[in-house]
Order: sequence, then structure tokens, then C-alpha cells
Amino acid sequence: MLHMVKLAVGIGSIEDLARRQSHQTPPVDDLDGTDPTGLPWFRTRMYPRRAAEILDGGSIYRVIGGRILCRQRITAIQPDTREDGTPCALVVMAPEIIPVSPRAMRPFQGWRYLRPEDAPPDLRASSHGGDVLPEALRNKLAELCLI
Repeated sequence: MLHMVKLAVGIGSIEDLARRQSHQTPPVDDLDGTDPTGLPWFRTRMYPRRAAEILDGGSIYRVIGGRILCRQRITAIQPDTREDGTPCALVVMAPEIIPVSPRAMRPFQGWRYLRPEDAPPDLRASSHGGDVLPEALRNKLAELCLI
């Protein structure tokens, strides 16, 4: 298994990412025999050479505001073509956005591979009944190096 990490350009929060994805239109009519309607996606210039490893349970980790804040499981990667005829790769994700423990990351172009042992852990509800902290509070605590 292998993950990807990518900047969420123009996105200010996890809620903003979810809102933007909810307004996406399907990029294609048919995706390897499955209907992509309602599934979030993005296009990237380079096709991942290690796509088979990514499709073996990998996720896309999103950098928002200089920190990795969330992930989505990658469900499909296939060659595609942009509207201008440029070849690219289409990456389709599961709709669930999973918050992760915030981790600082410098800007970069495109995407990067992320090994499972280097990926930040998921934030889940605590064992004593509490919910995950609100994103704004998590971000402030991360800025103060308290989490």
C-alpha cells in the first residue's frame, strides 16, 4: 500500500473541501464499469507509476493551510484527457473525508508519494465518548504546538 499527498489549492478548511467536492460534476460517463456520479475526483498531469500500490488501500492526504489535515481513500486511477486535449490521470476518491492529526508540510508542486509509516494517524472519536475536536480548534492547537 502507498498513499499520495497533494496541496488543496484555494481550499481554506476541510468543510470548504467537502463543499467544493459536493458541487463537482462527473468527469466521465463511465469509470471502468462503475458510475462515478457523486464521487470526488481530481486530475493530475503525471500518471502515478506506482498506481497499483496506491489502489491497494491507499489514500490522498490533503495539505490545507500548510498542514496535512485530512485524507480520502483512492478508489480509481485511470488515464484521461483534459478538455484541451492534454493527457493526464484521473484520480477518483471515496466521498468520506477523514480528519487526520495535523502535520506541517511545506508547499510543493503536483503530488508526492507518502509511505504508510509516514502518514499522520486518523483522528477518531475518543474512547470516552467525545467527538473529534472542531477543525478551527485543532488548527489553533497545532499552531501553538500543543497537538
